[in-house]
Amino acid sequence: MFTKDSIIGIVGSGAMGSGIAQVAATAGHKTMVYDTNAAALERAKANLQSGLHKLVEKQKISAEKADSIVRLISFTGSIEDLKPCKLVIEAIVENIDVKQSVFRELEQTVSEHCVLASNTSSLSITSIASVCRQPERVLGIHFFNPATLMPLVEIIPGIATDMVIANHCQALINSFGKITVMAKDTPGFIVNRVARPFYSEALRIYEEQIADMATIDWAMRELGGFKMGPFELMDLIGHDVNYVVTETVWKQFYYDPRFKPSLSQKRLLEAGFLGKKSGRGFYDYRDGADTPKPVKDEQLGKYILHRILCMLINEACDTLYLGIASAQDIDLAMTKGVNYPKGLLQWADELSPAYVLLTLNGLYQEYEEDRYRACVKLKQLVKQGKLFY
Repeated sequence: MFTKDSIIGIVGSGAMGSGIAQVAATAGHKTMVYDTNAAALERAKANLQSGLHKLVEKQKISAEKADSIVRLISFTGSIEDLKPCKLVIEAIVENIDVKQSVFRELEQTVSEHCVLASNTSSLSITSIASVCRQPERVLGIHFFNPATLMPLVEIIPGIATDMVIANHCQALINSFGKITVMAKDTPGFIVNRVARPFYSEALRIYEEQIADMATIDWAMRELGGFKMGPFELMDLIGHDVNYVVTETVWKQFYYDPRFKPSLSQKRLLEAGFLGKKSGRGFYDYRDGADTPKPVKDEQLGKYILHRILCMLINEACDTLYLGIASAQDIDLAMTKGVNYPKGLLQWADELSPAYVLLTLNGLYQEYEEDRYRACVKLKQLVKQGKLFY
C-alpha cells in the first residue's frame, strides 16, 4: 500500500507535527507540513534547520543527510497541496470539535485512497472518524514527544477502521525505525491510560502528607529505577498537558474513581504554575529558589514505591483483561513510550501477583474506595497460581 514514493502529509507545524515530518523525511519520504499559521510555519522551518545543524555538529548524521531531509520537507499554508499525499497525519490541538472539522476538510481535499490519521493522545478515533464519508480509512497513529527521539508509536484502529489499512500503517511506521504497538480505541489507549496512577497515586500520597514531593520522587527514582519521579515528570510535561490528559481520561471513563484528577494539580494549572516552562510548578525553578531535600527513609520509600507500582500494575492488568492490547505490547509500550525500567506485567511476576493483590486489598480495606479495587484478572491469576508470562 505504501512505498518509498508515498508522500506523507502533516497537519500542524508545532513540535509534534514538525517532529513527525522529520521522522518521515529521515526515512526517505517526501513530506508536506500544512498549517494555516504562516508564522508557525516559519518557526517550524527555522527549528528544523537548527535541529539538524546540531545533529551534524554532534556527528549524529552527515551534512548530506541533513540536506536531504530539508529537501524532502515542504511547508505550505494551502490544504490543497496535500492532494497527492498517501497518508496525512493530523497533529493539532487536543479538541474533538477542531479535529473533526479538520478531518471533514481533509476528506474533501485528498484522494479517496489517502489514509487519514490522528496523533491524538487521548481522544476517540471512532468519534473523529464519524464525520468522514470513509471512516474505514481513519485511524490513530500516536507518536510520543519528542517524535524524533521517542521510539514508541501507538497504532489505534477505530471501530470502523479497515484492519488491512491499520496493518499497512503499522508496517510503514516500523519502516521509519519506530517500535509500534496496536491498541483498541479506548481512552488514553495504552500508555496514557496505564500511566495515570504514576501521577495520581503520588499526588494522593502527597495530599495525605505521608511524604513530601522530593521524598516521593526520590523513592521512585532511587528505589524504583524510574528516570524521573512523578512530580519532576509532571513539571516537565506541563500541568496544562498532564492534568488535561488525566481529566480527559477520567471523563471518558464515566468518572471512574481510578482516574480521578487531583485538586492540588488543578490549583497549579489555575495559578498558571505550569511547571518548568513557566518557572514554577510543584517545584520552584526560578533563580535562587530552594531545592527541597528528600527524607531518605528506605522503609518509607519502599511503601511509596510499592503503593504506586501496584496501582500501575493493576491498570496494566485491566488493560490486558479488557483486550485493549497484548501483555507484550503493554510492557513494550510502557518501557519504550515512557521509559519505565521494566514492563509492569513482568514486574508483577517478579513481585508475585499474590503480593500485588494483597497490597491492593489492603488499600481497598483502608480507604473503602473503588479506586483501589483489584482487577478481576489479577484475582484469577492468584487463585490459579499463575503468572502473566
